[in-house]
Amino acid sequence: MRANPAEYELVVPETLQEALRLESNEPGSWMPIAGGTDVMVLYAAGKLQARKLVSIGGLRELRNIEVTSAEVRIGAGCTYTDLRQDSVIAKEFPLLTRAAAWTGGIANQNRGTLGGNIANASPAGDSLPVLLVYDADLILLSARGERRIPYRTFHTGYKKTLLAPDELIHRICVSRTLQGYIPYAKKVGARNAQAISKVFLAAMARISNTAIEDVRLAAGSVGPIPMRLAETERALAGRTIDDSLLEMAGEVMAKEIQPIDDIRSTANYRTAVLRNLLGEFLRGLPGARIAS
Repeated sequence: MRANPAEYELVVPETLQEALRLESNEPGSWMPIAGGTDVMVLYAAGKLQARKLVSIGGLRELRNIEVTSAEVRIGAGCTYTDLRQDSVIAKEFPLLTRAAAWTGGIANQNRGTLGGNIANASPAGDSLPVLLVYDADLILLSARGERRIPYRTFHTGYKKTLLAPDELIHRICVSRTLQGYIPYAKKVGARNAQAISKVFLAAMARISNTAIEDVRLAAGSVGPIPMRLAETERALAGRTIDDSLLEMAGEVMAKEIQPIDDIRSTANYRTAVLRNLLGEFLRGLPGARIAS
């Protein structure tokens, strides 16, 4: 059943402060809508429960990318096209550029926003594992002020987050101290383009004398939230890369994730594919001695 437009109210504030006042006056009553790539799907299907929408997609305060000596601060309203076209992000955060290119088609990339992908809190969001391996921070803003939190703490359960009813995501901050890491990302879907992830792995490693000095792993679509694979990271840290390490790391990872059977795939398939992606990543690192 399609939605009835008469049942909805849409407000378009001219400034960010106006939007924050609206949220503050009626916490939890207003659903922010930026690009609308997920919200409008629910609306068209008659499944959008929120009846009061506040449009924040046109707010310039959410659309800029600020570069400092220490970090890059990405406005939550930046689109995937904005990310793909930014030279600093392309050079220093290639996984974010790659994930932006994998998110839907050109029309969705022109409208969909990084902040919206985070707030939507889908475990299949393409940019989310990348933000986890980059150890991103979020700046959350309300009429009460702002607070900065590690992104890895933001998702608390399926479609649940630390975002307060009167808060908006303001900026996503990524450190510029990631030189020397070898990046990897792979998305597995039903087709090559415009597909929701069945499995997503983002990874980075720094190698010293053929051993893994530091490694970061994050996966999507294998649990109720985007997952940083901390146990698997600990199993790999300080080790040289050989067949025994590959087998051991795969077993640790299989115990760490929480895949399910759903309309897109099965838990067994997701586990097997993620192990294969981990193997592909490790085989490509300098000094890897893997025969199989």
